[in-house]
Parts: sequence; C-alpha cells; structure tokens
Amino acid sequence: MQPLYVVINARDNVGVVVNAEGVRQGAEFASGLRAGEAIPQSHKIALRDLAAGEPVLRYGATIGYANRPIPQGAWVREDLLDMPGAPSLDDLPLATATPAPLPPLEGYTFDGYRNPDGTFGTRNILGLTTTVQCVAPTVDFAVQRIRAEILPRYRNVDDVVAVTHTYGCGVAIDAPGAIVPIRTIRNIASNPNFGGAPLVVSLGCEKLQPVRLFSKDLPVLQEASGVIRLQDQRGFQDTVAAIMRAAEVRLEELNRRQRTKCPASGLVVGSQCGGSDAFSGITCNPAVGFAADLLVRAGATVMFSEVTEVRDAVHLLTARARNREVALDLIREMRWYDEYLAQGRADRSANTTPGNKRGGLANIVEKALGSVAKSGTSALDAVTSHGERVLAKGLVFAATPASDFICGTLQLAAGMNMHVFTTGEGTPYGLALVPVVKVSSRTALLEKWPDLIDLDAGRIAAGTATIEDVGWDLFRTILDVASGKKTWAEQWKLHNALALFNPGPVT
Repeated sequence: MQPLYVVINARDNVGVVVNAEGVRQGAEFASGLRAGEAIPQSHKIALRDLAAGEPVLRYGATIGYANRPIPQGAWVREDLLDMPGAPSLDDLPLATATPAPLPPLEGYTFDGYRNPDGTFGTRNILGLTTTVQCVAPTVDFAVQRIRAEILPRYRNVDDVVAVTHTYGCGVAIDAPGAIVPIRTIRNIASNPNFGGAPLVVSLGCEKLQPVRLFSKDLPVLQEASGVIRLQDQRGFQDTVAAIMRAAEVRLEELNRRQRTKCPASGLVVGSQCGGSDAFSGITCNPAVGFAADLLVRAGATVMFSEVTEVRDAVHLLTARARNREVALDLIREMRWYDEYLAQGRADRSANTTPGNKRGGLANIVEKALGSVAKSGTSALDAVTSHGERVLAKGLVFAATPASDFICGTLQLAAGMNMHVFTTGEGTPYGLALVPVVKVSSRTALLEKWPDLIDLDAGRIAAGTATIEDVGWDLFRTILDVASGKKTWAEQWKLHNALALFNPGPVT
C-alpha cells in the first residue's frame, strides 16, 4: 500500500499515518513528503518544519506547542509537545453560531415497545432494582433461577436483569453529592426497556429506603409483591422464592407486550467512545455525528457525554447552543467537574490512557477535539446533570465522567434505549439493559475482532467510503437493532456491571 496520511483541516501542520503497518524511514508520500523515521499507524507526521514554541495544529486547532524544533517528516509524539491550557469558562461564545434546523427526516420507524408513560423500549426486560449492595448476591442467585426455570415460558421477554450496585448504606445520604447516585438508581429503574414499574428488593435497615428511592406514591410501593424486604423473610430459600413469585407476576405482564411499529423519534441514543485512537476523530466519531444529525432530523434524542472529553472543545459547543441558557448550563457542568477534579488534586490531563497514547493521541486536547465529533452539527438543545433523566428531544449533553462504565450507567439513567460505542484500540464492552452497537475506527480492528465489532468506520480512512456512507449505515443499523437484531455484545452476553458515580462522602 502506498504511504498515506490524513489531514483534517487545511490549517493543520501534522497528518495522521493511515497504513496499517505504519511507514518506514524514508517512505515517500504522494505529496512528496518523506518520513524522517519509522512512524506507526495512527500517529502524527510533521508536514513541515516546526519551530520550538510553535503551535501544533490538528482539526485546525492547537493540540500542543512544540517544546523543541521538529523537522519535516518527523514523528510528532507526546514528549515533543507541551499541552495548552483548557479554554477559560468565563469568556466563551454563548449561542453565537446556532445552526439552522436541518430538514425533517420523515417515515423512519423501528419495531419496538410502547410504554404507558410515552417512552419506547427497544428490548422487553424484567428489572429487579436493589436499594443496597447487601442484597446483590441474593438477587443475582434469584435471577439465575428465574432465567433457568421461569423465563423460558415467557417468549416475549428478552431477559431478566438485576440492577445491583455498591450504594445504599455506609454513606452520608443527606450530603449534597448523594443526590447523584440516588437519582441514578431511581431513573435506571424506570428505563424504557423495563417497560413500567420495577420490582424492588430491599434489605430493610439500609439508609436508601424504597420510599426514599422512589416517591411514596409510586404504584410499585403500594403492591404487596412490589417490594421484597429480605429482613421480613424466613431464611435464604424463602427469600429467593418470594423474589421468584414476584418476578413471575411481572413476567406475565411483560409477556403480553408485542413489538409494534414505532416512530424513530422514540429512540434515545447514547453515544460514547472508549479505547480511542487518533483515527476516532477521523472516522468513527464523525460517522456517529452524521448519524446523530439523521436521528435529530427524525425527531429522536441523541446524547453525548464525558465531561473531560468535551472540556477542551467546549468553546465549539457553547457557540452551537440553542440559546444562551443552554450554553450556560453546559458551562455549569464543565465548571462543576473542574472543581471536582481539583478537590482530588487532579486535572483533565489524568484522562488520557496508555492505550490512547499508543493509538496516537498525544493528550486530552487532541482526544477531546476528536470526541466531540460524535455530536454532529445540530444545535445543542439541552444539558442535563449527572444521573438526571433526559426529557428533551434533539441533541443533548448528558454530563458524565469519561469512565466507560460510569458513563454508560448514567446514560441508562438518562433514559437511553440504544447505545453506540466507538473504539480504536478495542473493547468487548456491553450493557445488559440496552443493545450496544460497537463501531471501529480502523479496519484493522474489525479484522482482528470480527465477532465483536458491529460496524467498521475504518473504510473512511482507506478512501473506500465517506463519512456520509458510514453514517447512513449506522443509522440503519440502529433502526435494525432497535427492532430486535442482536449486536455482538448481546450475542455473547457481554454485560459490564453498572458503576454509580458517587461524589458524596462515605461514612
């Protein structure tokens, strides 16, 4: 294969090497540029001589400053760059470049489940919500028996899932930060794929009592079988039997549900990236952004998250806000997280992983500029805080940490019924509550993991497909999966545990 590099913006003074095997020293590109040393795939090559102190530009933005002279054709590595400071939150543009609405996209549907509260499910799942970690092993044991002994009789129910976690006792439950895990658990219990009122399993003495987790007038709290308290039962076997009896009642209700034609506007799609590389911002994330625009045009809700992977591109997003209030909401979430990191004596630079760097990302600035491509080009319609339910249509920033597992958990709380996960280095990540469509940044990853990657965006870098081509492919894949087609993660039952975000103190 002829040596190739990709340039995103005409202002860029570095390119990204495309070749799967990298390029050898002396390799000549079609432009006449020669590699001054061997450079791995997805890493940057200097397109001209760069003086010490000169900005290094990618995406048309400064990702760092050369801390020594960098000759043309050199491998531009992390150690050659000094990271710039984050954009100030005090003088950002506020709704100064709000995009005009895109033309509506009508007639697209999926076969899903209509819920009484007006939401739509892509899966039909029985959920058992727990109020404290103490009951988790018992609930997990009961779920195994329900799957083996009861679920096969209910063909229209996809699965039984225990919403277990490490919260509920030994915490300062009245502290301000406690609202985050509490509302996260509450909102996950009403995820659209659970189809209505959850079952609740309580210990009895925990701080997070069912009446505190849910409002006291929630119907499930009034039902005799709606809440199972372990300390009210006689022994382990009687406890498991009580959970199984309550589950069967709920399974009978869920089994009466049928897939019906639902509008694409019923989708709530969460997007996330993990194991990102330098191709993520070239291929898979822009393709997700194109699909996000299609979903917004179809009336759906699209969420992007990961505060630290937005922070260095926040100025691009506040300008795109629907109005000044939305822009200020976004700044509020960035400022809160800045302060949270400072309390732990950390900053945003702690985000970038060894895998990110191996994949050619020099720092969090470069990573963030590629990450926000998932948001597409639509106006930012709303911002929600950690663990809140998303109620808006259109493009929404749902604040979460960048941790894959915490981000996915908080997006479930936000009401997500479909998940899109982009990756460059690769991960078998999956969720039990919603299907996860995994999109690779490089064709080499698909070839290595053909039974884990659902869609390859690496075709974009190779020039065999456009961002628009892959974006349409992803849009259609989302509709197919929402209608019941299984992803690889579902096929292998790869379900990562839920991970709550608890910024409050533990006693």
